[in-house]
Amino acid sequence: MPTTTTAAVDDAFIYIMVFCFLLFAAIIFFTVFFAVRYRRSRNPNPADISGNPLLEGAAIGVMLLLVLPMFIYGLTGFKFLRTAPAGSMNVAVTARQWSWLFTYENGKKSTDLVVPQGRDIALTMVSTDVIHGFFAPAYRIKQDVVPGMKTRAWFKAASLGASDILCTQYCGLQHSKMLSMIYVILPADFDSWYAGQEVEIEGLLSRKGMSEGEGLLRQNGCTDCHSLDGTRRVGPTFKGLFGSGGRVRTAGKERPIVVNAAYIVKSIVNPSADVRVGYEDIMPSGRGLYTDLQLHEISEFIATLK
Repeated sequence: MPTTTTAAVDDAFIYIMVFCFLLFAAIIFFTVFFAVRYRRSRNPNPADISGNPLLEGAAIGVMLLLVLPMFIYGLTGFKFLRTAPAGSMNVAVTARQWSWLFTYENGKKSTDLVVPQGRDIALTMVSTDVIHGFFAPAYRIKQDVVPGMKTRAWFKAASLGASDILCTQYCGLQHSKMLSMIYVILPADFDSWYAGQEVEIEGLLSRKGMSEGEGLLRQNGCTDCHSLDGTRRVGPTFKGLFGSGGRVRTAGKERPIVVNAAYIVKSIVNPSADVRVGYEDIMPSGRGLYTDLQLHEISEFIATLK
């Protein structure tokens, strides 16, 4: 019986590959054998071969005996993959265009999944907009994340290090950038990180010295579409945005605006209301994602980006 999701999938894959190789070898062998045994020089007059119920029944029985163990082995592995062990650490996963958010039992949130080495990690996943696909290739887990329902997966954080998280369902224009990481760290370091202390984790973005507004923007994937340094992306850059003028499309008509706190809040809560000219109406709504205080913090941070 496997002890990790990686072993469960790898063992089933090896089993199927060995079976397929042996079956392929048998097919090649009998193809060559019959081609030689019944070649024209030895059998110049072809003969009709009638059905043989006994032989046909035996062939069906042999195929069943060969395939049934594969089915049972696969089913056992599937049940193992679907059932998180008792005592697993629970993490809630929220998928939205185009970011992942991980929420821990103490309320701590992170855009990357940080876990202690040696623990079983149970993931409960929801989507706020469209269908996404949670895929962690290093742990051989893939699970669709569907709006309106909860889906689940789990893995064992056996080895220290970092590995990728990808989205496998095309979920919109920035689908290819819906990336995150799993960081497996020492249990003592995790306890410190979990308690809110600063822990140096190679590759993990530190929020030390980061304002609350910037942290919220990064946490919810806003900086994937809106740069902080003036770089043009699928959405307007935040640098120099506050106080600037521009034109938007409102109910199909263009009109001039000046970016202020009210405009920023409205653009987060109802982004389709005023679409910036030159950009597409693809931003997902942030309604319900932030409190009024958090919206104020975001606006204040954007105002500092001159």
